[in-house]
Amino acid sequence: MSRDQIGEVTLEVQNISLSFGGVKALTDISFNVRQGEVRGIIGPNGAGKSSMLNCINGVYTPQQGTITLQGQSFKHMNPRQVAEMGIARTFQNLALFKGMSVLDNIMTGRNLRMKTGLLAQAFHLGPARQEEIAQREKVEQIIDFLEIQAWRKTPVGRLPYGLQKRVDLGRALAMEPKLLLLDEPMAGMNVEEKQDMSRFILDVNDEFGTTIVLIEHDMGVVMDLCDRVVVLDYGKKIGDGTPDEVRNNEDVIRAYLGTGH
Repeated sequence: MSRDQIGEVTLEVQNISLSFGGVKALTDISFNVRQGEVRGIIGPNGAGKSSMLNCINGVYTPQQGTITLQGQSFKHMNPRQVAEMGIARTFQNLALFKGMSVLDNIMTGRNLRMKTGLLAQAFHLGPARQEEIAQREKVEQIIDFLEIQAWRKTPVGRLPYGLQKRVDLGRALAMEPKLLLLDEPMAGMNVEEKQDMSRFILDVNDEFGTTIVLIEHDMGVVMDLCDRVVVLDYGKKIGDGTPDEVRNNEDVIRAYLGTGH
């Protein structure tokens, strides 16, 4: 899929190496992400995909290499700094508040955008009240966008898994990210849920212009959604290119697709 809005490089990952107690999770990984694209990261289990996302969003600090975001280079970043720079993330294992409603869960994504202090928020004082109303409007727009109006007040823990994943996406969107990191957004979903989630991911990319980095196991999904794909295996990069280029790469076929495909 070549789309007109894809622009300059916005994220540059250079020579990233990450080890845990002598075990190499990532070895000398380099790739870039362009403004407005959907960039896939694929590979077998244990390839280092989630570790790579954890480096990008400041959870892990790599021993070597730099990450450059919109021209600023970092060796060390914490998750709050990353969020303030406009990177949001969904997680493989849902990081939702199960007892809270859909609305309140998505509202937690707006905290970065809140200007008033916590005390004022807690007691709904003057400006905090007005601000909350404005923030709620944004959240309602996201709820409409993700077609989850019917469950606005439902505790998230009562929702089917596919809808919980949609709420997790909503919480990330509430941060109004420039770059959205999706860690296996379709893991555990049935075919229909995957189709829905694929549509929402493309809509986020098209309508909001959000740049997306996506980890996914389902090769069909990757081929349909991604503009370019980087392939990891045992923490090393073995392929990088368009979905077609990657699909026909011998190293990738051996490592990931199996020679039978």
